[in-house]
Amino acid sequence: MPSDQERILARAAREIDPGQIVNLGIGLPTRLFHYLPKEMEVLVHSENGVLGCQLLTEGSEPDLEMIDSGGAYISTRPGASVFDSALSFAMIRRSRVDVTFMGAFEVDQQGNLANWKIPGKFSPGIGGAMELAQKVKKLVVLCSHNDKHGNPKILKQCRLPLTAPRCVSRIITEKAVMEVTETGLQVVDIAEGLDVDALRDATEADLIIDEHRLGRF
Repeated sequence: MPSDQERILARAAREIDPGQIVNLGIGLPTRLFHYLPKEMEVLVHSENGVLGCQLLTEGSEPDLEMIDSGGAYISTRPGASVFDSALSFAMIRRSRVDVTFMGAFEVDQQGNLANWKIPGKFSPGIGGAMELAQKVKKLVVLCSHNDKHGNPKILKQCRLPLTAPRCVSRIITEKAVMEVTETGLQVVDIAEGLDVDALRDATEADLIIDEHRLGRF
């Protein structure tokens, strides 16, 4: 049986279409590299200034100057380009990135995102997420459904400072895939072995669920 994170990542990979420019945020989203079909033509963008990232080949020595935005060593695919962060963010601001995947501390039923905390706490600042959340065509949140204390992370309204308002397109957790719509969170898929009542109990936000149309993952 897959772990919770494996379930999230395998489902998230289905959100990517061939030919897209894809940004992978720090943390769990960077592991999507491992779930992309090798034959799929996509360009992975890193906001520190790389277009065409890929994983290091097993056994190869890393280029110590080639890292992603999270500081992990990467390599590049044929046709990749490297540039400064100003040009990288110009791409983002012109909406040249098709989809970005981000983690979250909180996300709510209006599509508001909070994926940073007050500076001085043990977490990163807002960083490039502020730009990505406002300008990328599609933002998919990948996160656990509840925090380590069991509290819901999918809320009626975010309580932490926002990264950006009404920016989230989809939320993928180990329990469900939820689409942000004008009327609320529409559940698209539910995890195998989980029933609707258990999903509602684990979620603070109001959920729109049509059990006849639910997929499983």
